[in-house]
Amino acid sequence: MTHILVDTANTFFRARHVIRGDTSEKVGMAIHIMMNSIKKAWQDFNGTHVVFCLEGRSFRKDVYAPYKRNRKEMADAMTEKEKEENEVFWEVYDDFCDFIKTKTNATVLRNGIAEADDLIARWIDVHPDQDHVIISTDKDLNQLITPHVKQYNGVAETTLTHEGWFDAKTGKPVIDKKLKAPKPAPDTEWIIFEKAMRGDPSDNIFSAYPGVRTKGTKNKIGLQEAFADRKEKGYTWNNLMLSKWVDHEGNEHRVLEDYERNKALVDLHAQPEHVVEELDQTIAQAKAENKSIDQVGIRFMRFCGKYDLNRISEQAQLYVEPFNARLDMK
Repeated sequence: MTHILVDTANTFFRARHVIRGDTSEKVGMAIHIMMNSIKKAWQDFNGTHVVFCLEGRSFRKDVYAPYKRNRKEMADAMTEKEKEENEVFWEVYDDFCDFIKTKTNATVLRNGIAEADDLIARWIDVHPDQDHVIISTDKDLNQLITPHVKQYNGVAETTLTHEGWFDAKTGKPVIDKKLKAPKPAPDTEWIIFEKAMRGDPSDNIFSAYPGVRTKGTKNKIGLQEAFADRKEKGYTWNNLMLSKWVDHEGNEHRVLEDYERNKALVDLHAQPEHVVEELDQTIAQAKAENKSIDQVGIRFMRFCGKYDLNRISEQAQLYVEPFNARLDMK
């Protein structure tokens, strides 16, 4: 059994940034890229059911006030043309979400206090012995890779597995330009550690230790040395973690405290207990619904007609299957 887990907003809106043309052309291509990504993942990895994960208001905003506060500033900085285009994209996205909820047999997950990343991670945790393919360009999800979990990037057309990065078209390894060798799979523990230390400007998560080097010097310990000592928590770990620094407002920070705060924000397997309970309830309710919608093919064709998705309509049978497949309750 292989679940195709779609990071829905990411897949739809990320495609927008690689497309040229007017708004209607961009919208059409964004839907094309999403549909093609789902079809390819379904076919290449023998998918059995599609799960669309939608965004809610993140619990992280309640425990860390600056979280994603920069998004409003980015929205305010848009030109009038960009705001108009953004409004159209959200209208189409909402229409797509209504389509998958009411006119397909795909599972659709949304929780008011969680992000799509949280739903994807929890679905995987609840189904540890089944296979999963995440459709997303989000690097935050790289931390979930295991022998049972892959990530497919429909924009770059690459697949990340526990064995490394692969070209989705040819199946050949992606060559790292610096190493001049196949790009290796990331160390999932290192991903979480480095992000917790460096923070994440895109989500407005501040660094636990600004300016820290990846590799240390004779006089200063770097992230690599501390990471290597993470289990023993000996001199190297404590030397770094017990360091203090002062921000531009004169506030003193201890690295360990900021690191633990950040880790709780970025580690997708470390949601608070009440959030896990909410996610489990959302998943259980979706599974209990056990959708059984008929004539999905006709409904799919109507959606394609609404947005002039002619190429998809011509091969509708190939695209409809993932939307029609019911969840196997065994």
